[in-house]
Amino acid sequence: MVDEKIEAPAKISSRHPAAGPKEDGLTPWAVKGELILNCNCTIFCPCVVSLGKHAPTEGYCQAWAGVRIDDGFYGDENLSGLNVGLVLEIPGLMARGNWKAAAYIDDRASHAAYEALINIFSGKAKGTTGLFKVLVSEFLGAERAPVEFTTEGNARRLMVGKKIQGEIVPVVGNGGKDIVVTNTEYWMGPDITVATATKGRVRAHGRVWDFDGRSAEICQIDWRGPR
Repeated sequence: MVDEKIEAPAKISSRHPAAGPKEDGLTPWAVKGELILNCNCTIFCPCVVSLGKHAPTEGYCQAWAGVRIDDGFYGDENLSGLNVGLVLEIPGLMARGNWKAAAYIDDRASHAAYEALINIFSGKAKGTTGLFKVLVSEFLGAERAPVEFTTEGNARRLMVGKKIQGEIVPVVGNGGKDIVVTNTEYWMGPDITVATATKGRVRAHGRVWDFDGRSAEICQIDWRGPR
């Protein structure tokens, strides 16, 4: 990533160097796979292009997200095949911080993998997700759960019991192809597929959200750390 101390809070960027050997007690890690997200924006999320400098369409952000890890590790621990669910709440401009976040970790994860994923998604492991440590002011908690991330046709579904029930589909553009915003510096990845939610329900941590028909995103992720 670019210099964390200056750039990360002001610019939600994807740039980061490759992970190297263990330094200063930090563990090398990497995850590749897919991320889906559904938020309360009425049209495609402006944070992707503005890099967090433009407010969400409703002035604040409420979102759920799912991560499918196709290939991943944290030190010697294998993370491949595991899923993670997230609930995010941001009071205004993304880059200004004061986020609230909660995580649901695949109940198939070993104890070591569970701890590794908490480190990654809390930002403690630094690297691509290190900005979470800067931007999240209140971590609502993490728990094991049956996190199901499935794909059927072009639809992606995330099910975390009754806490998150989501399904999103890409928005079709010219020639029947998906609309994709490419070559961005967004922290999740450079290419974001524009999508919409056919179901987007959250019942967790006192939040009752219904985002059917609202903005959604699909992103192929290639994250790593600690640098």
